[in-house]
Amino acid sequence: MRKFFIESSQINNNQIEIVGEDVNHIKNVLRLEIGEKIKICDKKTSTNYISEICEITNKYIKCNILEIAENKAEGNVELHIFQGLPKADKMELIIQKGTELGVNEFIPVAFKRSIVKISGKDELKKIDRWNKIAEVAAKQSGRDIVPKVTNIENIKNVCNEIKNYDIVLLAYELEENNYVKNELLQLKNKKEKYKIAVIIGPEGGIAPEEVEVMKSNGAKVISLGKRILRTETVALQISSIIMYELENGGNI
Repeated sequence: MRKFFIESSQINNNQIEIVGEDVNHIKNVLRLEIGEKIKICDKKTSTNYISEICEITNKYIKCNILEIAENKAEGNVELHIFQGLPKADKMELIIQKGTELGVNEFIPVAFKRSIVKISGKDELKKIDRWNKIAEVAAKQSGRDIVPKVTNIENIKNVCNEIKNYDIVLLAYELEENNYVKNELLQLKNKKEKYKIAVIIGPEGGIAPEEVEVMKSNGAKVISLGKRILRTETVALQISSIIMYELENGGNI
């Protein structure tokens, strides 16, 4: 069943009005018709509604709410990725696949070794595009939330945020002794829900002095194995590991 996201204000009594780009997608791309059922999720409450299309126009599509569906897509792990700005379209891949894997938020970070520099209007355009990619991926994967892509942060702001998580894992290619599983084992079964952040450097890696600053603020430096991975591979690998090990009981 196709899924779409709406704001709470689009719900009126027992009806939902879909507007914006989804109208063209439903009407002209998917070619759905009156009487067909779709799933609609409230972005604010994550409530899912099984709905039936009752009116189709060029400006809006109205649906009758048939029932409230159980939320099944979100688990007990709230995962945030602090991603060093990568080159080209790698960030788009990270957001798309990360959303499918269950990431809740993406925070782009300008590290010392970041090659890409984005600011001003270019930053606003990028953030807007990245958020749209997250929403499309959330629809496709049946998420109950749309992950947020924030504005670009610097290392000072990253350090200020570390205290807000149960654990912050810093992936570093020069770490040889502490592996991600070691940290997850210590976290396992201590809480019903986990708020976890992962810090990943850009193509050039994270400078040693940046590692030390984040480590002194509470980040746990971890290795992902013997091989050096591309920045986009790190984001997807560690997201998969965390979800596999901790989500709804896990497998450790």
